[in-house]
Amino acid sequence: MIARGELRLPEMQRRYVWRATRVRDLLDSLYRGYPSGAILVWETEDAVPARDISVAQAPTIYSTTKLLLDGQQRLTSLSAVLRGEPVQVRGRRKPIDILFNLDHPDATEEVREVDEDADGDDDGDESEEEDDIPLQERLRRLTFVVGSKAMASLPNWVSVTGVFSTTSDAPFLKEAGITSLDDPRYQRYTERLGRLRAIRKYEYVMHLLDRRLGYEEVAEIFVRVNSLGVKLRSHDLALAQITSRWQNLLPELEGFQEECERLNFTIDIGMLVRSMVVHASGQSRFKTLAGISTPRLKEGWARAKDGLRFAVNFLASNGRIEDESLLSSAFFLPALSYAFERTSGRLSRDEERDLLRWVLIGSGRGYFSGSSETKLDADLARLQRGEGAQSLLKHLEQQFGRLHFEEADIARRGERSGLYGLSYLAVKRRGAKDWQTGLEVSLRHTGHQHALQSHHIFPKAKVKDMYDRAEVNEIANRAFIGGRTNRHINSAAPSEYLPKVIASRGEESLVAQCVPLDRSLWEVAQFRAFLDVRRRDLVAAINDLVGS
Repeated sequence: MIARGELRLPEMQRRYVWRATRVRDLLDSLYRGYPSGAILVWETEDAVPARDISVAQAPTIYSTTKLLLDGQQRLTSLSAVLRGEPVQVRGRRKPIDILFNLDHPDATEEVREVDEDADGDDDGDESEEEDDIPLQERLRRLTFVVGSKAMASLPNWVSVTGVFSTTSDAPFLKEAGITSLDDPRYQRYTERLGRLRAIRKYEYVMHLLDRRLGYEEVAEIFVRVNSLGVKLRSHDLALAQITSRWQNLLPELEGFQEECERLNFTIDIGMLVRSMVVHASGQSRFKTLAGISTPRLKEGWARAKDGLRFAVNFLASNGRIEDESLLSSAFFLPALSYAFERTSGRLSRDEERDLLRWVLIGSGRGYFSGSSETKLDADLARLQRGEGAQSLLKHLEQQFGRLHFEEADIARRGERSGLYGLSYLAVKRRGAKDWQTGLEVSLRHTGHQHALQSHHIFPKAKVKDMYDRAEVNEIANRAFIGGRTNRHINSAAPSEYLPKVIASRGEESLVAQCVPLDRSLWEVAQFRAFLDVRRRDLVAAINDLVGS
Protein backbone atom coordinates (compact mmCIF):
# COMPACT_ATOMS: atom_id res chain seq x y z
CA MET A 1 0.00 0.00 0.00
CA ILE A 2 2.84 2.40 0.78
CA ALA A 3 4.78 1.55 -2.40
CA ARG A 4 1.65 1.91 -4.54
CA GLY A 5 0.86 5.33 -3.07
CA GLU A 6 -2.41 3.98 -1.65
CA LEU A 7 -1.54 4.87 1.95
CA ARG A 8 -0.49 8.45 2.75
CA LEU A 9 -0.24 10.79 5.75
CA PRO A 10 -2.68 13.44 6.92
CA GLU A 11 -1.13 16.85 7.44
CA MET A 12 -1.70 16.54 11.19
CA GLN A 13 0.89 13.74 11.40
CA ARG A 14 4.40 14.61 12.56
CA ARG A 15 7.24 13.68 10.22
CA TYR A 16 9.26 10.46 10.45
CA VAL A 17 11.46 10.75 13.56
CA TRP A 18 12.74 7.29 14.43
CA ARG A 19 16.45 6.75 14.80
CA ALA A 20 17.99 3.61 13.31
CA THR A 21 18.25 2.12 16.80
CA ARG A 22 14.44 2.20 17.13
CA VAL A 23 14.15 0.31 13.81
CA ARG A 24 16.65 -2.23 15.11
CA ASP A 25 14.56 -2.78 18.25
CA LEU A 26 11.34 -3.12 16.24
CA LEU A 27 12.92 -5.82 14.07
CA ASP A 28 14.19 -7.58 17.18
CA SER A 29 10.68 -7.62 18.68
CA LEU A 30 9.09 -8.95 15.47
CA TYR A 31 11.83 -11.57 15.11
CA ARG A 32 11.02 -12.83 18.60
CA GLY A 33 7.30 -12.90 17.81
CA TYR A 34 6.34 -10.07 20.15
CA PRO A 35 3.14 -8.09 19.39
CA SER A 36 3.57 -4.74 17.68
CA GLY A 37 0.28 -2.91 18.20
CA ALA A 38 -2.38 -1.93 15.66
CA ILE A 39 -2.68 0.49 12.75
CA LEU A 40 -5.31 3.26 12.51
CA VAL A 41 -6.36 4.41 9.04
CA TRP A 42 -8.95 6.89 7.80
CA GLU A 43 -10.42 6.36 4.36
CA THR A 44 -12.08 9.37 2.77
CA GLU A 45 -13.36 10.52 -0.61
CA ASP A 46 -12.98 14.21 0.33
CA ALA A 47 -10.07 16.38 -0.78
CA VAL A 48 -8.06 16.73 2.43
CA PRO A 49 -4.48 17.99 2.96
CA ALA A 50 -2.17 14.98 2.79
CA ARG A 51 1.49 14.29 2.19
CA ASP A 52 3.73 11.38 1.26
CA ILE A 53 5.16 8.93 3.73
CA SER A 54 8.94 9.44 4.17
CA VAL A 55 9.89 6.59 1.84
CA ALA A 56 9.53 6.13 -1.95
CA GLN A 57 5.90 6.00 -3.13
CA ALA A 58 4.28 5.87 -6.56
CA PRO A 59 1.83 8.68 -7.46
CA THR A 60 -1.62 7.78 -6.16
CA ILE A 61 -4.18 6.59 -8.71
CA TYR A 62 -6.94 5.93 -6.21
CA SER A 63 -10.23 7.81 -6.01
CA THR A 64 -10.34 7.43 -2.24
CA THR A 65 -7.51 8.37 0.10
CA LYS A 66 -6.32 6.18 2.95
CA LEU A 67 -4.57 8.28 5.58
CA LEU A 68 -2.37 6.72 8.26
CA LEU A 69 -3.26 8.11 11.69
CA ASP A 70 -1.35 5.72 13.95
CA GLY A 71 1.56 3.49 12.93
CA GLN A 72 3.60 5.84 10.73
CA GLN A 73 6.96 5.22 12.42
CA ARG A 74 6.59 1.42 12.35
CA LEU A 75 5.31 1.13 8.78
CA THR A 76 7.77 3.63 7.32
CA SER A 77 10.65 1.78 8.99
CA LEU A 78 9.51 -1.64 7.82
CA SER A 79 8.82 -0.40 4.29
CA ALA A 80 12.31 1.08 4.10
CA VAL A 81 14.04 -2.06 5.38
CA LEU A 82 11.96 -4.61 3.47
CA ARG A 83 12.24 -2.71 0.18
CA GLY A 84 15.77 -1.40 0.61
CA GLU A 85 14.59 2.20 0.21
CA PRO A 86 16.10 5.19 2.07
CA VAL A 87 13.89 7.35 4.27
CA GLN A 88 13.45 11.07 3.72
CA VAL A 89 14.51 12.97 6.85
CA ARG A 90 14.65 16.78 6.71
CA GLY A 91 15.26 16.82 2.98
CA ARG A 92 17.97 14.15 3.07
CA ARG A 93 17.69 10.54 1.92
CA LYS A 94 19.09 8.24 4.61
CA PRO A 95 19.38 4.46 4.22
CA ILE A 96 18.44 2.29 7.19
CA ASP A 97 21.06 -0.44 7.37
CA ILE A 98 20.40 -3.07 10.03
CA LEU A 99 22.59 -6.16 10.43
CA PHE A 100 21.47 -9.57 11.74
CA ASN A 101 23.71 -11.94 13.75
CA LEU A 102 23.39 -15.48 12.40
CA ASP A 103 25.26 -16.67 15.46
CA HIS A 104 23.18 -14.90 18.12
CA PRO A 105 22.48 -16.69 21.43
CA ASP A 106 19.16 -18.48 21.79
CA ALA A 107 18.36 -16.75 25.08
CA THR A 108 16.77 -13.29 25.15
CA GLU A 109 19.49 -10.65 25.28
CA GLU A 110 19.49 -6.88 25.62
CA VAL A 111 19.53 -5.15 22.26
CA ARG A 112 21.70 -2.19 23.17
CA GLU A 113 24.03 -0.60 20.67
CA VAL A 114 27.76 -1.13 21.06
CA ASP A 115 30.02 1.91 21.30
CA GLU A 116 33.08 1.04 19.23
CA ASP A 117 34.90 4.34 19.80
CA ALA A 118 38.08 3.84 21.76
CA ASP A 119 37.83 7.04 23.73
CA GLY A 120 36.04 10.26 23.14
CA ASP A 121 32.41 10.62 22.33
CA ASP A 122 30.78 8.33 24.80
CA ASP A 123 28.17 10.06 26.89
CA GLY A 124 28.83 8.26 30.14
CA ASP A 125 25.80 6.02 29.76
CA GLU A 126 27.45 2.62 29.73
CA SER A 127 27.04 0.49 32.83
CA GLU A 128 30.04 -0.47 34.89
CA GLU A 129 29.26 -4.10 34.16
CA GLU A 130 29.37 -3.48 30.39
CA ASP A 131 32.73 -1.73 30.67
CA ASP A 132 34.22 -5.00 31.87
CA ILE A 133 32.83 -7.11 29.00
CA PRO A 134 35.17 -7.44 25.97
CA LEU A 135 33.80 -5.88 22.79
CA GLN A 136 33.68 -9.15 20.84
CA GLU A 137 31.68 -10.81 23.62
CA ARG A 138 29.22 -7.91 23.71
CA LEU A 139 28.79 -8.18 19.94
CA ARG A 140 28.21 -11.92 20.14
CA ARG A 141 25.30 -11.39 22.52
CA LEU A 142 23.38 -9.09 20.15
CA THR A 143 20.86 -10.18 17.53
CA PHE A 144 20.49 -6.95 15.53
CA VAL A 145 22.75 -3.88 15.30
CA VAL A 146 22.79 -0.69 13.27
CA GLY A 147 25.12 -1.38 10.36
CA SER A 148 28.72 -0.26 10.05
CA LYS A 149 31.49 -1.22 7.62
CA ALA A 150 33.41 -3.02 10.35
CA MET A 151 30.41 -5.09 11.39
CA ALA A 152 29.31 -5.85 7.81
CA SER A 153 32.72 -7.36 7.12
CA LEU A 154 32.23 -10.04 9.79
CA PRO A 155 31.02 -13.35 8.24
CA ASN A 156 28.19 -14.04 10.70
CA TRP A 157 26.60 -10.56 10.33
CA VAL A 158 24.26 -10.19 7.33
CA SER A 159 22.24 -7.29 5.95
CA VAL A 160 18.55 -7.54 6.90
CA THR A 161 17.56 -5.86 3.63
CA GLY A 162 19.83 -8.29 1.79
CA VAL A 163 18.04 -11.25 3.36
CA PHE A 164 14.63 -9.83 2.42
CA SER A 165 15.75 -9.22 -1.17
CA THR A 166 16.26 -12.92 -1.97
CA THR A 167 14.71 -16.27 -1.13
CA SER A 168 18.05 -18.05 -1.29
CA ASP A 169 20.14 -18.70 1.81
CA ALA A 170 23.18 -19.75 -0.21
CA PRO A 171 25.00 -16.37 -0.38
CA PHE A 172 24.79 -15.86 3.37
CA LEU A 173 25.79 -19.42 4.26
CA LYS A 174 28.73 -19.25 1.89
CA GLU A 175 29.89 -15.94 3.36
CA ALA A 176 29.67 -17.50 6.84
CA GLY A 177 32.01 -20.28 5.70
CA ILE A 178 29.45 -23.09 5.48
CA THR A 179 30.37 -25.39 2.59
CA SER A 180 28.64 -28.60 3.60
CA LEU A 181 25.20 -29.71 4.76
CA ASP A 182 27.01 -31.58 7.51
CA ASP A 183 28.23 -28.33 9.06
CA PRO A 184 26.45 -28.11 12.48
CA ARG A 185 25.71 -24.44 11.80
CA TYR A 186 23.79 -25.16 8.58
CA GLN A 187 20.48 -26.12 10.22
CA ARG A 188 20.70 -23.34 12.80
CA TYR A 189 21.50 -20.59 10.30
CA THR A 190 18.87 -21.60 7.73
CA GLU A 191 16.20 -21.75 10.45
CA ARG A 192 17.17 -18.27 11.64
CA LEU A 193 17.13 -16.83 8.12
CA GLY A 194 13.64 -18.30 7.72
CA ARG A 195 12.49 -16.69 10.96
CA LEU A 196 13.91 -13.36 9.81
CA ARG A 197 12.06 -13.53 6.48
CA ALA A 198 8.87 -14.44 8.36
CA ILE A 199 8.74 -10.82 9.52
CA ARG A 200 7.30 -10.14 6.03
CA LYS A 201 4.25 -12.16 7.02
CA TYR A 202 3.56 -10.38 10.28
CA GLU A 203 -0.05 -9.13 10.19
CA TYR A 204 -0.99 -5.80 11.69
CA VAL A 205 -4.57 -5.31 12.80
CA MET A 206 -5.85 -2.31 10.84
CA HIS A 207 -8.71 -0.23 12.25
CA LEU A 208 -10.50 1.71 9.50
CA LEU A 209 -12.39 4.90 10.41
CA ASP A 210 -15.72 5.61 8.74
CA ARG A 211 -15.24 7.61 5.52
CA ARG A 212 -18.18 9.84 6.45
CA LEU A 213 -16.19 11.46 9.25
CA GLY A 214 -14.94 15.01 8.71
CA TYR A 215 -11.35 16.22 9.05
CA GLU A 216 -11.93 18.01 12.37
CA GLU A 217 -13.58 14.95 13.92
CA VAL A 218 -10.75 12.73 12.70
CA ALA A 219 -8.25 15.20 14.22
CA GLU A 220 -10.08 14.85 17.55
CA ILE A 221 -9.85 11.04 17.29
CA PHE A 222 -6.14 11.34 16.47
CA VAL A 223 -5.56 13.49 19.57
CA ARG A 224 -7.55 11.18 21.85
CA VAL A 225 -5.95 7.97 20.60
CA ASN A 226 -2.44 9.32 21.00
CA SER A 227 -3.20 11.01 24.33
CA LEU A 228 -4.47 7.77 25.85
CA GLY A 229 -1.48 5.82 24.61
CA VAL A 230 0.98 8.57 25.61
CA LYS A 231 2.63 7.93 22.24
CA LEU A 232 2.94 11.54 21.17
CA ARG A 233 4.31 14.53 22.99
CA SER A 234 2.05 17.44 23.87
CA HIS A 235 3.24 19.52 20.93
CA ASP A 236 2.36 16.73 18.48
CA LEU A 237 -1.20 16.75 19.76
CA ALA A 238 -1.26 20.56 19.67
CA LEU A 239 -0.11 20.48 16.06
CA ALA A 240 -2.93 18.07 15.19
CA GLN A 241 -5.45 20.45 16.74
CA ILE A 242 -4.07 23.45 14.84
CA THR A 243 -3.87 21.72 11.44
CA SER A 244 -7.53 20.73 11.70
CA ARG A 245 -8.25 24.48 11.43
CA TRP A 246 -5.21 25.70 9.51
CA GLN A 247 -4.49 23.51 6.51
CA ASN A 248 -1.01 23.37 4.95
CA LEU A 249 0.60 24.66 8.14
CA LEU A 250 3.08 21.80 8.39
CA PRO A 251 4.94 22.61 5.13
CA GLU A 252 5.19 26.21 6.40
CA LEU A 253 6.77 25.02 9.68
CA GLU A 254 9.11 22.63 7.89
CA GLY A 255 10.22 25.38 5.49
CA PHE A 256 11.15 27.64 8.40
CA GLN A 257 12.87 24.71 10.10
CA GLU A 258 15.06 24.27 6.99
CA GLU A 259 15.84 28.01 7.01
CA CYS A 260 17.19 27.67 10.58
CA GLU A 261 19.09 24.51 9.61
CA ARG A 262 21.12 26.60 7.18
CA LEU A 263 22.47 28.43 10.24
CA ASN A 264 23.15 25.04 11.91
CA PHE A 265 20.25 25.43 14.34
CA THR A 266 17.91 22.46 14.48
CA ILE A 267 14.64 23.64 15.99
CA ASP A 268 12.09 20.96 16.73
CA ILE A 269 8.67 21.42 15.15
CA GLY A 270 7.22 21.39 18.67
CA MET A 271 9.31 24.40 19.68
CA LEU A 272 8.10 26.25 16.58
CA VAL A 273 4.49 25.50 17.58
CA ARG A 274 5.23 26.64 21.14
CA SER A 275 6.77 29.87 19.85
CA MET A 276 3.64 30.47 17.77
CA VAL A 277 1.47 30.04 20.87
CA VAL A 278 3.78 32.34 22.88
CA HIS A 279 3.44 35.17 20.37
CA ALA A 280 -0.30 34.59 19.91
CA SER A 281 -1.20 34.46 23.61
CA GLY A 282 1.71 35.70 25.73
CA GLN A 283 2.05 32.31 27.46
CA SER A 284 3.46 28.92 26.46
CA ARG A 285 0.94 26.25 27.49
CA PHE A 286 -0.86 24.28 24.78
CA LYS A 287 -3.99 23.81 26.87
CA THR A 288 -5.14 27.31 25.87
CA LEU A 289 -5.14 26.44 22.16
CA ALA A 290 -8.90 25.95 21.94
CA GLY A 291 -9.42 29.59 22.92
CA ILE A 292 -6.99 31.04 20.37
CA SER A 293 -8.58 31.87 17.02
CA THR A 294 -6.92 30.83 13.78
CA PRO A 295 -6.28 34.45 12.71
CA ARG A 296 -4.52 35.09 16.04
CA LEU A 297 -2.40 31.97 15.55
CA LYS A 298 -1.42 33.12 12.06
CA GLU A 299 -0.45 36.54 13.39
CA GLY A 300 1.46 34.86 16.21
CA TRP A 301 3.37 32.68 13.75
CA ALA A 302 4.37 35.68 11.65
CA ARG A 303 5.78 37.41 14.76
CA ALA A 304 7.36 34.16 15.99
CA LYS A 305 9.33 33.81 12.75
CA ASP A 306 10.74 37.32 13.12
CA GLY A 307 11.60 36.70 16.77
CA LEU A 308 13.19 33.30 16.16
CA ARG A 309 15.30 34.68 13.33
CA PHE A 310 16.62 37.24 15.82
CA ALA A 311 17.17 34.53 18.47
CA VAL A 312 19.19 32.27 16.15
CA ASN A 313 21.29 35.15 14.81
CA PHE A 314 21.78 36.59 18.30
CA LEU A 315 23.03 33.28 19.69
CA ALA A 316 25.30 32.58 16.71
CA SER A 317 26.75 36.09 16.35
CA ASN A 318 26.73 37.64 19.83
CA GLY A 319 27.09 34.45 21.82
CA ARG A 320 29.32 32.48 19.39
CA ILE A 321 26.89 29.60 20.03
CA GLU A 322 27.28 27.50 16.91
CA ASP A 323 24.22 25.32 17.32
CA GLU A 324 21.44 24.46 19.73
CA SER A 325 23.38 21.57 21.31
CA LEU A 326 25.37 24.10 23.35
CA LEU A 327 22.21 25.20 25.17
CA SER A 328 20.82 23.15 28.03
CA SER A 329 17.27 23.79 26.78
CA ALA A 330 15.53 24.91 23.59
CA PHE A 331 13.13 26.95 25.79
CA PHE A 332 15.61 29.83 25.59
CA LEU A 333 14.58 30.31 21.94
CA PRO A 334 10.93 31.39 22.44
CA ALA A 335 12.02 33.51 25.42
CA LEU A 336 14.60 35.36 23.27
CA SER A 337 12.06 35.64 20.47
CA TYR A 338 9.50 37.24 22.79
CA ALA A 339 12.09 39.56 24.33
CA PHE A 340 12.91 40.81 20.83
CA GLU A 341 9.24 41.53 20.15
CA ARG A 342 8.69 43.36 23.46
CA THR A 343 11.53 45.76 22.65
CA SER A 344 10.13 46.30 19.12
CA GLY A 345 13.44 45.00 17.82
CA ARG A 346 15.46 47.78 19.46
CA LEU A 347 17.79 46.44 22.15
CA SER A 348 19.99 48.85 24.03
CA ARG A 349 23.58 47.92 24.78
CA ASP A 350 22.68 46.96 28.36
CA GLU A 351 19.64 44.91 27.28
CA GLU A 352 21.68 43.03 24.69
CA ARG A 353 24.40 42.29 27.27
CA ASP A 354 21.96 41.25 30.02
CA LEU A 355 20.01 39.03 27.64
CA LEU A 356 23.15 37.17 26.58
CA ARG A 357 24.32 36.79 30.19
CA TRP A 358 20.88 35.43 31.10
CA VAL A 359 21.14 32.79 28.36
CA LEU A 360 24.69 31.75 29.27
CA ILE A 361 24.17 31.64 33.04
CA GLY A 362 20.70 30.08 32.73
CA SER A 363 22.00 27.42 30.35
CA GLY A 364 24.94 26.63 32.62
CA ARG A 365 22.57 26.32 35.58
CA GLY A 366 20.11 24.13 33.68
CA TYR A 367 17.44 26.75 34.38
CA PHE A 368 14.74 25.14 32.23
CA SER A 369 15.51 21.55 33.31
CA GLY A 370 12.34 21.29 35.43
CA SER A 371 8.89 22.94 35.30
CA SER A 372 9.92 24.44 31.96
CA GLU A 373 6.51 25.86 31.03
CA THR A 374 6.01 27.45 34.46
CA LYS A 375 9.42 29.15 34.32
CA LEU A 376 8.95 30.30 30.74
CA ASP A 377 5.49 31.74 31.50
CA ALA A 378 6.88 33.64 34.50
CA ASP A 379 9.66 35.08 32.30
CA LEU A 380 7.15 36.04 29.60
CA ALA A 381 5.09 37.85 32.26
CA ARG A 382 8.17 39.83 33.35
CA LEU A 383 8.79 40.88 29.76
CA GLN A 384 5.11 41.80 29.31
CA ARG A 385 5.35 44.10 32.33
CA GLY A 386 8.26 45.86 30.64
CA GLU A 387 10.81 44.75 33.24
CA GLY A 388 13.28 43.72 30.54
CA ALA A 389 16.31 41.45 30.50
CA GLN A 390 17.59 42.85 33.80
CA SER A 391 14.60 41.28 35.58
CA LEU A 392 15.42 37.89 34.03
CA LEU A 393 18.94 38.13 35.44
CA LYS A 394 17.68 39.20 38.87
CA HIS A 395 15.32 36.23 38.96
CA LEU A 396 18.22 33.89 38.15
CA GLU A 397 20.22 35.40 40.98
CA GLN A 398 17.31 34.99 43.40
CA GLN A 399 16.84 31.37 42.38
CA PHE A 400 20.48 30.26 42.47
CA GLY A 401 21.93 32.76 44.97
CA ARG A 402 24.67 34.07 42.67
CA LEU A 403 25.39 34.78 39.02
CA HIS A 404 28.94 33.45 39.00
CA PHE A 405 30.08 29.81 38.99
CA GLU A 406 32.24 28.02 41.55
CA GLU A 407 34.41 24.92 41.43
CA ALA A 408 31.79 22.87 43.27
CA ASP A 409 29.34 23.54 40.42
CA ILE A 410 31.50 21.65 37.96
CA ALA A 411 32.61 18.80 40.23
CA ARG A 412 31.31 15.38 39.10
CA ARG A 413 29.31 16.97 36.26
CA GLY A 414 29.47 15.39 32.82
CA GLU A 415 28.38 16.07 29.24
CA ARG A 416 24.71 16.36 30.19
CA SER A 417 25.34 19.36 32.40
CA GLY A 418 24.69 22.82 31.00
CA LEU A 419 28.21 23.70 32.13
CA TYR A 420 29.62 21.34 29.50
CA GLY A 421 28.50 23.69 26.73
CA LEU A 422 29.81 26.70 28.67
CA SER A 423 33.21 25.03 29.11
CA TYR A 424 33.40 24.57 25.33
CA LEU A 425 32.50 28.23 24.72
CA ALA A 426 35.05 29.31 27.34
CA VAL A 427 37.99 27.42 25.81
CA LYS A 428 36.93 28.41 22.30
CA ARG A 429 37.05 32.05 23.42
CA ARG A 430 40.63 31.41 24.67
CA GLY A 431 41.63 30.24 21.16
CA ALA A 432 41.56 26.46 21.72
CA LYS A 433 42.82 24.45 18.74
CA ASP A 434 43.14 20.80 17.80
CA TRP A 435 46.38 19.36 19.15
CA GLN A 436 47.53 17.96 15.81
CA THR A 437 45.92 19.85 12.92
CA GLY A 438 45.90 23.30 14.54
CA LEU A 439 42.27 23.84 13.50
CA GLU A 440 40.37 26.10 15.87
CA VAL A 441 37.77 24.03 17.71
CA SER A 442 34.36 24.25 16.05
CA LEU A 443 31.18 22.21 15.84
CA ARG A 444 30.98 23.07 12.14
CA HIS A 445 34.02 21.16 10.89
CA THR A 446 33.23 18.60 8.20
CA GLY A 447 34.77 15.18 7.77
CA HIS A 448 35.11 12.37 10.28
CA GLN A 449 38.74 13.19 11.06
CA HIS A 450 38.00 16.83 11.91
CA ALA A 451 34.58 16.44 13.59
CA LEU A 452 34.86 17.68 17.16
CA GLN A 453 34.98 15.05 19.90
CA SER A 454 35.00 15.15 23.67
CA HIS A 455 38.36 13.71 24.69
CA HIS A 456 39.10 12.16 28.09
CA ILE A 457 42.41 13.77 29.07
CA PHE A 458 42.97 10.83 31.41
CA PRO A 459 41.60 7.97 29.26
CA LYS A 460 38.96 5.78 30.86
CA ALA A 461 41.12 2.72 30.33
CA LYS A 462 43.74 4.22 32.65
CA VAL A 463 41.55 5.46 35.51
CA LYS A 464 38.19 3.64 35.53
CA ASP A 465 39.38 0.96 37.95
CA MET A 466 40.92 3.47 40.36
CA TYR A 467 38.36 6.30 40.47
CA ASP A 468 34.60 6.45 40.35
CA ARG A 469 32.63 6.94 37.17
CA ALA A 470 31.49 10.52 37.83
CA GLU A 471 35.10 11.68 38.25
CA VAL A 472 36.30 9.85 35.13
CA ASN A 473 33.58 11.43 32.96
CA GLU A 474 33.71 14.86 34.61
CA ILE A 475 33.90 18.04 32.53
CA ALA A 476 37.30 18.76 34.11
CA ASN A 477 38.63 15.59 32.46
CA ARG A 478 37.43 16.64 28.98
CA ALA A 479 39.17 18.52 26.19
CA PHE A 480 37.89 19.34 22.70
CA ILE A 481 39.84 17.92 19.77
CA GLY A 482 39.20 16.42 16.33
CA GLY A 483 38.26 12.80 15.78
CA ARG A 484 41.53 11.74 14.17
CA THR A 485 43.60 13.30 16.96
CA ASN A 486 41.39 11.62 19.56
CA ARG A 487 41.81 8.22 17.92
CA HIS A 488 45.56 8.74 17.59
CA ILE A 489 45.91 9.43 21.31
CA ASN A 490 43.64 6.46 22.04
CA SER A 491 44.30 5.27 25.61
CA ALA A 492 47.73 6.82 26.15
CA ALA A 493 48.30 8.42 29.55
CA PRO A 494 48.64 12.23 29.69
CA SER A 495 52.25 11.85 30.82
CA GLU A 496 52.90 10.08 27.48
CA TYR A 497 51.10 12.31 24.96
CA LEU A 498 50.92 15.82 26.48
CA PRO A 499 54.71 16.39 26.23
CA LYS A 500 54.39 15.62 22.49
CA VAL A 501 51.59 18.16 22.18
CA ILE A 502 53.80 20.82 23.79
CA ALA A 503 56.74 19.88 21.55
CA SER A 504 54.57 20.19 18.45
CA ARG A 505 52.26 23.08 19.27
CA GLY A 506 53.67 24.81 22.33
CA GLU A 507 52.42 25.26 25.88
CA GLU A 508 49.72 27.68 24.73
CA SER A 509 47.86 24.75 23.12
CA LEU A 510 47.28 23.32 26.61
CA VAL A 511 46.76 26.68 28.31
CA ALA A 512 43.94 27.49 25.88
CA GLN A 513 42.11 24.34 27.02
CA CYS A 514 42.86 25.05 30.71
CA VAL A 515 45.11 21.99 30.98
CA PRO A 516 47.63 22.55 33.83
CA LEU A 517 51.28 22.63 32.76
CA ASP A 518 52.54 21.04 36.00
CA ARG A 519 53.77 17.67 34.67
CA SER A 520 53.48 16.01 38.05
CA LEU A 521 49.69 16.34 37.67
CA TRP A 522 49.78 14.26 34.48
CA GLU A 523 50.48 11.04 36.40
CA VAL A 524 47.55 8.69 36.98
CA ALA A 525 48.18 8.73 40.73
CA GLN A 526 47.59 12.52 40.68
CA PHE A 527 44.26 12.34 38.81
CA ARG A 528 42.22 13.97 41.59
CA ALA A 529 44.78 16.72 42.07
CA PHE A 530 44.66 17.33 38.31
CA LEU A 531 40.85 17.65 38.46
CA ASP A 532 41.10 20.16 41.32
CA VAL A 533 43.47 22.43 39.41
CA ARG A 534 41.63 22.18 36.10
CA ARG A 535 38.25 22.84 37.77
CA ARG A 536 39.65 26.07 39.15
CA ASP A 537 40.99 27.17 35.76
CA LEU A 538 37.87 26.12 33.82
CA VAL A 539 35.53 27.91 36.20
CA ALA A 540 37.68 31.04 35.96
CA ALA A 541 37.45 30.85 32.16
CA ILE A 542 33.66 30.35 32.31
CA ASN A 543 33.21 33.32 34.66
CA ASP A 544 35.42 35.41 32.38
CA LEU A 545 33.22 34.45 29.43
CA VAL A 546 29.97 35.27 31.25
CA GLY A 547 31.33 38.49 32.75
CA SER A 548 32.57 39.76 29.39
